[in-house]
Amino acid sequence: MSDLSMFFAENAVKEENVKYAASKRFLTKDKKAVEWELCCISSKEDEDIRRSCTKKVPVPGRKGQYNSETDGNLYLGKLAARCVVFPNLNDVALQNSYGVMGADNLLKAMLKSGEYSDLIIKVQEINGFDTDMDEQVEEAKN
Repeated sequence: MSDLSMFFAENAVKEENVKYAASKRFLTKDKKAVEWELCCISSKEDEDIRRSCTKKVPVPGRKGQYNSETDGNLYLGKLAARCVVFPNLNDVALQNSYGVMGADNLLKAMLKSGEYSDLIIKVQEINGFDTDMDEQVEEAKN
């Protein structure tokens, strides 16, 4: 029988939060870009976020049949909002300063579109979505 102790939760390498400057427009007192803090989430949390962004849509011409559709933009926004540890996107004063409600809406208000896109990419990367199929095929060959 093989030793499974290496898979025990206490033996798994703990993920460190990642520092990331999401924008050059938010500066410290010494004029350096403020580093945001990002974390990764569990597969269960990801599933819950994805489920909250999925709705049943009736199949045209098929009475009583439905397909599930996930709103990709909503999912990515909620994923990013969940993974931002600092700044606290749930802070009411911060949301009020931008005139929005909700962490995902705050991100979109705070960041320019390119900055938001880059943040989404970084969040996906730290959550393990950064490898594409070609990389996985090459890794499997070796």
